[in-house]
Amino acid sequence: MEFRDPLFMILLVLIPWLFLRGLRSPNLIRYSSLDLLRGTPRSLRARLTFLPSLLNAMAMACMVVAVAGPRTPNAETKISREGIAIMAVVDRSGSMHARDLVKNDLSVDRLAVVKDVFRQFVLGGQAGTGRPDDMIGLIAFAGYADSLCPLTLDHGNLITIADDLQIARQRDEDGTAIGDGLALAVERIRQSTAKSKVIVLLTDGVNNTGVVTPEQAADLAAAEQIRVYCIGAGTNGLAPYPVIDPFSGRERLEPIRVEIDDESLRKLAEKTGGRFFRATDKEGLARVYAEIDQLEKTKVTEQRFLQYTEHYAGLLMAALGMLVAAIVGGGTWLRALP
Repeated sequence: MEFRDPLFMILLVLIPWLFLRGLRSPNLIRYSSLDLLRGTPRSLRARLTFLPSLLNAMAMACMVVAVAGPRTPNAETKISREGIAIMAVVDRSGSMHARDLVKNDLSVDRLAVVKDVFRQFVLGGQAGTGRPDDMIGLIAFAGYADSLCPLTLDHGNLITIADDLQIARQRDEDGTAIGDGLALAVERIRQSTAKSKVIVLLTDGVNNTGVVTPEQAADLAAAEQIRVYCIGAGTNGLAPYPVIDPFSGRERLEPIRVEIDDESLRKLAEKTGGRFFRATDKEGLARVYAEIDQLEKTKVTEQRFLQYTEHYAGLLMAALGMLVAAIVGGGTWLRALP
């Protein structure tokens, strides 16, 4: 409880004076001596003659408190969130079959690790705190680029689509079209109304096919003020890779040379105001996504305001009721005779 104008409460010091003044009625009969009345029992009516004066004083006290403006504040907070548009671009070329991102476990390929870390980035986990307020989409590329999921807040459906992503198996669809993947991402994300637009491009190879070069795609992103974070995933050199034994038909792992164009990816990221990251294992990849999560924070605006419940009306009604009671009582049953 608080008062809008508490200075009015000073007037309460006058209430006792008003009460005592009301007791001094000019209509009382003056006697030279009251000895004749001593011992005479006083009636209930006589004992309550002070009541109109008390009601008047109490009514005045209620009006003073009402003028002071008693009210109860109700604190409320309004939080508005300005989400970010994030387009994930994931390499699904044949080199993602390499088994070098999980230490001491050669059964997990690169793409499976990427999908697991991406899930944590979107929903929360080791790779970030989650992006519930951000529009996120998914594009995959190998020899050509595919838009798998448009920007959406339905992250459950997004993760389901990401989980179904497969490595390119046909020779005619294999390859690493980084430029095409990035250009398609720019085209999809530039239509978003979000003030902040980000592309997270992950690859484990070198651009070797496609219509658009990475440099041209970077120029498109820079022109649209879209930051691109590039991630090079996997070792640079020899990596265990599954091959089919022609004699037994069984799958075995052989060291195959793989290459990631770190320098080109770094230049691509810098041209758009983004950054380049390298990850050689699952833990490192999770740290990269967690760092991107920290770099691209959702803008949260908090506005605090108070709404008040006013209580003066009840006090005024009580004061009015007491004044009426004082007037009616003082003019009838509790009337002081001259």
